[in-house]
Amino acid sequence: MADKSGQTFELPKKQSLVAELFTTQEERDDDRREKVLDIPLAEIDDFPDHPFQVKNDEAMQSMAESVKTVGVQTPAIARQKEDGRYELISGHRRRMAATLAGLETMPLIVRGLSRDEAIIAMVDANLQRETILPSEKALSYKMKMDAMKRQGQRTDLTSSPLGMKSQGKQSLDELGEQVGESRNQIHRYIRLTELIPQILRMVDENRIALRPAVELSYLENEMQEMVLEAMDFEDRTLSHAQTIKMRGFAAKGMLDKNVIASIMQEDKGSQKEQFKIPREKLSKFFSPSTPSAKMEETIIKALELWRRREQDRGARQSPR
Repeated sequence: MADKSGQTFELPKKQSLVAELFTTQEERDDDRREKVLDIPLAEIDDFPDHPFQVKNDEAMQSMAESVKTVGVQTPAIARQKEDGRYELISGHRRRMAATLAGLETMPLIVRGLSRDEAIIAMVDANLQRETILPSEKALSYKMKMDAMKRQGQRTDLTSSPLGMKSQGKQSLDELGEQVGESRNQIHRYIRLTELIPQILRMVDENRIALRPAVELSYLENEMQEMVLEAMDFEDRTLSHAQTIKMRGFAAKGMLDKNVIASIMQEDKGSQKEQFKIPREKLSKFFSPSTPSAKMEETIIKALELWRRREQDRGARQSPR
């Protein structure tokens, strides 16, 4: 049977017998089918620790305009909590769009799932997104692995990728097959959850590569803070080789600010020293939508014009 929310439950044996006597098979089959229900937005909660970002950006504004016109076309999926409220499994962007559009309800498919079943369903649904940040992969893979572990499946995150056992299929292998990643890559992403938020954000912004970030994840938070401070001071990121060195010094208890600074000043080989201007400092000269390449081109032209003017001024001031 199903309650008014669509959630299935088992009837006591006596009630089940009564239901069998006074309902048709068609009615009983219909009772078991999933139903789409219009649920008030005020009764729908986010999934706890939802790892996927939902931003009120230009794309969301466009989605809200569409929802305002035609409504939410694809039902979200949720489960009903013990307090009677609903917990979203998929559809967080649709709910924000519905809220921005001024709707009071949205269509939901309510499923009777356990906590771990809901976590796995939430991760699987959201991994279908077109663009997924490294931090989103890291947090969602970790949540799913933990749920799989609680469900009694074997997992091994204690060893490095090169040192993992290969006997039998482990959760890393199974998750890798499901999402199209190698077991080593799954392990690397999950390691990112050990990074301090500022460095994890740098990975999302493509300012530091995955492999160096994984090595930094093995450092204590205090050491990560020192590395972050050094990167900001030097205005440089780290190579994989440099982070391996830092991890080695940390393992020996020898990593401090002086050692970090020394490693930071080493030549990174293929990396050329770059001069960077924070985008916010250029905001009064360019519109927010100006591409970086166009900004660079304009700045170079302005500097060339300035140099010619300086050369002309020098020529006029030089003695004849």
